[in-house]
Amino acid sequence: MSEAHAARSCPECDGRLTPDGGETVCEECGLVVSEDRIDRGPDWRSFEDDDTREKRTGAPLTRSRHDRGLTTEIGHGSDLRLTGRKRRRVARMRKHHERSRIGSKTERNQVYAFTEIRRLVSSLDLSKNVRDRACVLFESAQSEDLLRGRSLEGFTAAVVYATCRTASVSRTLDEVLEVARASRSELKAAYDAMNRELGLSTGPVDPREYLPRFASKLDLPTEVEREAADLVERGREENLISGRNPGGFAAACLYAAARGTDHRLTQAAAAEVADVTPVTLRSSYRDLRD
Repeated sequence: MSEAHAARSCPECDGRLTPDGGETVCEECGLVVSEDRIDRGPDWRSFEDDDTREKRTGAPLTRSRHDRGLTTEIGHGSDLRLTGRKRRRVARMRKHHERSRIGSKTERNQVYAFTEIRRLVSSLDLSKNVRDRACVLFESAQSEDLLRGRSLEGFTAAVVYATCRTASVSRTLDEVLEVARASRSELKAAYDAMNRELGLSTGPVDPREYLPRFASKLDLPTEVEREAADLVERGREENLISGRNPGGFAAACLYAAARGTDHRLTQAAAAEVADVTPVTLRSSYRDLRD
């Protein structure tokens, strides 16, 4: 018998060998000649379109948690049939496990601050990029020992506001204070400390960033928003934006565009949505009109 034939036949009965899954089986006597159960396919898979299959990738790394999301957790699975004693034992294990995750005061402050940052970002309807950048900025301030003598709530609100400023995201100071658990003085003290020690690259926000949100709140059509964007560009060319509140200037452009298209919009309503006084809005509107 040749070697090639022996490789294709059963060593016991000389029957035909066929592959069956990860095994090589004889068709005649059923002898398993060899097996290879190793899954050689890719392991990083996620079946998002099928709820019956489990994800094999695990949670992604994130900067919004003090441990980057790497630590394990003892869950609260409802499918576990535990007696009263075992349930209490698991509850104690869960409590001690949560305590052991935080090894220092620095980590404890990060846990509280990152939770507050996630809450602020969610309340202000900001992106995950802003959330992660705010957490990184908090870590930088903490490493420079800027938190000493200042409130954590003030710093969490300040890093969110500073991130919006550096990323040119249209969120005013009053909008952040409305959902924050810090006072205006606490936020400003933390913001000034970071701006002085870390050298934040903050600049004035482009008034066009405010237009979509203000137009939506004022229930203005798209053509009014487009006309207001043109007015912002003309104001920039005439150097009318310098030294002005960008939100107030955006509201003035919307008011001027609404008057030009015969849409009913009062100065009080436009000033309220931008959180400025009607006097501030009228000043920008007069310059635009002239």
